[in-house]
Amino acid sequence: MATSWRVLRVTLLLFLLVRCLSVASITLIDDADDDLEGLEELLAIDEEEEQKGGGGDGGGASNRSSEADLLRRAQRIVLELSNENAKKVVDSNEAVLLLGYTPWCPKSAELMPRFAEAATTLREMGSSLVVAKLDAERHAKAASLLGIKGFPTILLFTNGTALAYRGGFTKEEIVIWARKKTGVPVIRLSSINDAEEFLRQHQIFIVGLFEKYEGPEHVEFVKAATTDNEIQFVETNDINIAKVLFPEVGTEKKFIGLVKSEPERYEKFVDNFEEQKILQFVDYNKFPLVTVLTEQNSARVYSSTIKLQVFIFAAANEFKDLYPLLQDVARPYKTNIMFVYVDNAEDNLAKPFLTLYGLEAEKPIVTAFDNRIGSKYLLESDLTRNTLEEFCSGLLYGYLPPYFKSEPIPNEKGLIEKVVGKTFNASVLDSSENIFLEVYTPWCFDCEATSKQIEKLAKHFKGLENLKFARIDASSNEHPKLQINNYPTLLFYPAGDKSNPIKVSKKSNLKELIAFINKNIRSDDGRGITDIITHDESFQNPAAAAAAELIKWLLKKHNSIKRQEEDGGRNNTHDNEKFLDHRYSGAYGASNS
Repeated sequence: MATSWRVLRVTLLLFLLVRCLSVASITLIDDADDDLEGLEELLAIDEEEEQKGGGGDGGGASNRSSEADLLRRAQRIVLELSNENAKKVVDSNEAVLLLGYTPWCPKSAELMPRFAEAATTLREMGSSLVVAKLDAERHAKAASLLGIKGFPTILLFTNGTALAYRGGFTKEEIVIWARKKTGVPVIRLSSINDAEEFLRQHQIFIVGLFEKYEGPEHVEFVKAATTDNEIQFVETNDINIAKVLFPEVGTEKKFIGLVKSEPERYEKFVDNFEEQKILQFVDYNKFPLVTVLTEQNSARVYSSTIKLQVFIFAAANEFKDLYPLLQDVARPYKTNIMFVYVDNAEDNLAKPFLTLYGLEAEKPIVTAFDNRIGSKYLLESDLTRNTLEEFCSGLLYGYLPPYFKSEPIPNEKGLIEKVVGKTFNASVLDSSENIFLEVYTPWCFDCEATSKQIEKLAKHFKGLENLKFARIDASSNEHPKLQINNYPTLLFYPAGDKSNPIKVSKKSNLKELIAFINKNIRSDDGRGITDIITHDESFQNPAAAAAAELIKWLLKKHNSIKRQEEDGGRNNTHDNEKFLDHRYSGAYGASNS
């Protein structure tokens, strides 16, 4: 009987819940103001249930369902928008934080629960921010109207004006950004209990100690907090509260420090209290000595103001052994070079980088980037303390040679020579020949047709000593003198001027390509290429070809007559008719008419 009553009670609660949700859904369509009122009613019900405590099933069942209840409450806090109410919600509220998503997007699915958690935290912190979401596939009209173009997209509407969020996917990052952009750049702590609670909830933050929350130093602190988009700033006027957060605070009347959950936990600011200097201090110290790259922090790493970056690719067990060495080497460079570890098992993170170098993760690999000039580097010797220190020094002071990837040097040479990064100098730039180079990639849609065209062209000019055809796969080979972004690209390197290649239109047909080569190549004795190329006559000048054939025929005729005189003569009608039937005889006649 007790079990039946419990089942009945659960059924009734589910019925009421569905009814409430249905009413809320209908209300969303009818009126945005009623949306918010209905949402408040549902949240009030949740709070009443929490105050009443658990039911007859005991604490175990309640504990098991607590996480699901928290997620359910978090999702309720996020208002669902539609084509009918989206514009009104945005226009009628001072600030709206909106998530644009689609059901089929994996990134949207990953972000959705974090976004809901951020909504809960913002509400608990007393924020008046309206947090909403929009299925951009189902409500495409509203998505277009609000400027949602990719997925997922987070937009903050302040008095109807949109600001795009470009940070990470964690709850903390979303909350910090939203509060900073809605006028709360700094959290003020007034008790030790508040400080202890804050410390439990934040992994990284900036703490400021001021006698009074005024004056030029405090103004610069707040300006820096407002400009920064990632790190939570907190302030207090009590040194004992400050010491809870930063135990190394001395007797200063004003103080700024950075706290992070890393071995290098505390960093003290020792410069003038100016916005830009505070921001620079944050940028130089917010990352650990060796940052582990993740999907969550990748955007922050790539956008770091530290433009010299060393990347270490290794398996997790290898990194564990290398970690002390990496920390020791990184420490002197912490404001100049950023050290980043990438787990080789994380294909989404490691593979794109290794592809840039044409490498496979068979052992620990050390690479580097100078993002100021777009150059990349590779530690080609074994990884030791000395080689890594020398590599970092070379990166910092600019004497490392840039790395250009290359396939292995090919052994055989065909009609069209395969050029790789390592042979580009010898095969192209240092060659005494004229070079016709095809630059392609395997994934290029138009490259296959162009390659077939170039093969026909190479056959046409086969045997010409001062002309060589070559091709290079730009996806696997690089060279500083070959900076190509569009594929296929056709380049002609004249024998006497390799520093100024001529770009040939890839839209040219075979006849036009032959004409181009005829125009740009001269033989050793100064004759044009048309004077010495005859093995593909269908693409020659018809009149010139006819003249050449006539000369051959006259010579042959002369020799024939001479033989006839020696042999006593014979009928030449057959030879005359043979020339008249030749494909070039008409062209010759036209040229002389």
